[in-house]
Amino acid sequence: MQPCSSVASVFLAPQGIPPNTTAFGLCRRSSPKSSKCHVIWASPRMSLNPTPQSSNSNSSVLNTLTKLLWGQSLPPGLLIATVRTAWNSTWRLMMSQLAPSDSSGGYSRPASKFRLSRFTLENPKSLHLYVGLPCPWAHRTLIVRSLKGLEEAVAVSVASPGQDGSWEFKYVRGAGRDILKPSLDKANGCKTLKQVYSLRRGGYDGRSTVPMLWDADQKEVICNESYDITELFNSGLNGLARNPGLDLSPPELKGKIEEWNQIIYPNVNNGVYRCGFAQSQEAYESAAGDLFDTLDMLDDHLGSSRYLCGDKLTLVDICLFTTLIRFDLAYNILFKCTKKKLLEYPNLHAYMRDIYQIPKVAATCNFDEIMDGYYKMLFPLNPGGIRPVVPSASQHEQLCRDHGRESLSSAVHASAI
Repeated sequence: MQPCSSVASVFLAPQGIPPNTTAFGLCRRSSPKSSKCHVIWASPRMSLNPTPQSSNSNSSVLNTLTKLLWGQSLPPGLLIATVRTAWNSTWRLMMSQLAPSDSSGGYSRPASKFRLSRFTLENPKSLHLYVGLPCPWAHRTLIVRSLKGLEEAVAVSVASPGQDGSWEFKYVRGAGRDILKPSLDKANGCKTLKQVYSLRRGGYDGRSTVPMLWDADQKEVICNESYDITELFNSGLNGLARNPGLDLSPPELKGKIEEWNQIIYPNVNNGVYRCGFAQSQEAYESAAGDLFDTLDMLDDHLGSSRYLCGDKLTLVDICLFTTLIRFDLAYNILFKCTKKKLLEYPNLHAYMRDIYQIPKVAATCNFDEIMDGYYKMLFPLNPGGIRPVVPSASQHEQLCRDHGRESLSSAVHASAI
């Protein structure tokens, strides 16, 4: 599975970022056996979000110029064709950095740099977690951390996309229900995530992705692969956890969990990105077909099973949930996953609400940050930066509606016989 390096980086960073550019620091995602995160970059001299004054000034000049050239008529066909060609060329250049592709135009996610197997934890109490709220890969680590009761044992710093797309730290007061919000860097006092990465022994000039697990004693990046981190939180820190009895990957279910991961990761977790970052019609249609065939299958399976592996919530449910909770918010619209809304899948939507209503899970879901991260930072996909309203079915009150999935538990069925 993989990390997210920056919002504009689409949660994946390309290799060899030019030295005079700044990587966006967003998010990272994970696959069962490999982790990768993509980072979108932008030159420090180029602002993705111009100030209102410059925007209004430029707009006024353009309006005056166009009226002088062709009055109220549409622009000449030659101009339209020229602009279209220039924009298509520029778009392909930006997409090649945002989302590396294969020869068919299909999205190819880079692998994670830091894996947990490289390190021996000398002092688990020195761990610090860095996340970004828009990132589904970082989100899964937050959920496992909360469910295991590791909030006090593993402190967290929440980065957010800056004006140039890089992950930066800032305090956000916020209002409303008690949910996670962007924060200052509580471990190192850095202004950006890139600065944190550079503190490790030997330095670092690669992609600065989230989630990232930091060892404060060793001043070292322990891991930036999301699935590795969730497994560590699930079973490797039970001595520090307030809920050590919870096992989200019990030995008897590991085989099923791996089987589901092999289906869900490429077709759903990464599948939505394959749709959104496709650079050819063929690649898009292939990705969309895989995505919705898998969602159809999952909806059918969940009609008779409360969770993917039966009655018990497992890591693979959490991996699926962080994609589903973003589906109608962002993927359906921005990533062209338009065949169906998640709301149109009765079992999948109820399953998502079931997990959302587990104590502590809703507090990890900051919908404003999620939508800002996608719509305002992924410039090649949404040049105007306009953020749509939150769909009514994705609002907190609607997600708290009764899901009725307790009746699918085998224990309930057995007691009714």
